[in-house]
Amino acid sequence: MTETAEAERQLLIVEDDSAFARTLSRSFERRGYAVMHASNAEEVQALLETRSPGYAVVDLKLNGEASGLACVQMLHRHDPKTLIVVLTGFASIATAVEAIKLGACHYLAKPSNTDDIEAAFGRATGTTEVELTNRSTSIKTLEWERIHEMLAETGFNISETARRLGMHRRTLARKLGKQQVK
Repeated sequence: MTETAEAERQLLIVEDDSAFARTLSRSFERRGYAVMHASNAEEVQALLETRSPGYAVVDLKLNGEASGLACVQMLHRHDPKTLIVVLTGFASIATAVEAIKLGACHYLAKPSNTDDIEAAFGRATGTTEVELTNRSTSIKTLEWERIHEMLAETGFNISETARRLGMHRRTLARKLGKQQVK
């Protein structure tokens, strides 16, 4: 395999759930990828000093208050040709738009498997063939999109999000708990 082909098959997984990262790594390794793992932005930065992956899978919400969007931006700045797929259990239009603006080629809601992610790498360019729907958005959906947009803006800080939305922190925590988002 040439050095260029080798670089193109390098995959970086940015995921703080070590069990999920291990499973995903094994699955991609069986498909011929050289897999690297980072669990936060600092580890991504350190890896980028010596490596330049052709592919990346980035979890939107990392441990603590960290956002995977910062990792997406860092990876895109390092090499705009890197195909980046964002995975999240906190799917919203706002975070999807931001991920794409920052350099991701695709955005997938969890649970997603290796087939879904690899297919997303192959759909890095847009298409005009997407079916348009006439269904209006419900109030509940709009509320969730606004909550997730604000969560992303505050780095997933529940107290600050509740303050900005004008609701009690416990009310917001209950709303998030009802969705059982992981």
